[in-house]
Amino acid sequence: MGEEILNIAGYRFIDLPDRDDLREPLKELCAKLDLMGTILLSPEGINFFLAATEPKIRQFVSELEMDERFADITLKESYTDYQPFNRMNVRLKKEIISVGMDDIQPAQFTGDEITPTEFKKWLDEGREIAVLDARNGYELRVGTFENAIDLKIKSFRQFPKATEPLLEELEDTPIVMYCTGGVRCEKASAIMLNQGFKNVYQLKGGILGYFEEVGGAHWVGDCFVFDQRVSVNP
Repeated sequence: MGEEILNIAGYRFIDLPDRDDLREPLKELCAKLDLMGTILLSPEGINFFLAATEPKIRQFVSELEMDERFADITLKESYTDYQPFNRMNVRLKKEIISVGMDDIQPAQFTGDEITPTEFKKWLDEGREIAVLDARNGYELRVGTFENAIDLKIKSFRQFPKATEPLLEELEDTPIVMYCTGGVRCEKASAIMLNQGFKNVYQLKGGILGYFEEVGGAHWVGDCFVFDQRVSVNP
């Protein structure tokens, strides 16, 4: 068995007009620390999935947070006894979560966050809410929350069109949406507010944050993840 590997995922929607200038320093830092994974940089923010030994990951985070725009960035952490990534990429993209809508700016407005503990309480109470899965169909087949709305989308670009028909029925209904780690929901909540939905919440930390804080209550199956692990369970 090899050395224990720390896996981290993090993101932040924030204006990055200098994203092109950030690429090379980040590539050099990742190479120096032998990190594997992906960093996405766009004018709307940063999104990353990285893995290495814990000291190297901690050093990366420390150096990243020297840029005040990334200070105290929220991370999802897990450990494996193997390296789940086979290369290191630092990529420039138009959006960190692609949807093709220039008028959506999550750095400016998003739906309110609901903590996993509060969300579980709502589900325990049987509160009248709509639970919306913002992920792709193949992810839902691995696992999802009980009675969640399945938009049956193949990519996130289909999300805006898929939610439009729900407006008449759910315009004023409390809607709690979720995704794997939270980044898609943050953008999805901005899209739905822009569409006219009035009462939109995003699950803080996504499914992985829910598993970590309250376990697998009201969840059926496993959670699809985008690396060699394929899925994780509550």
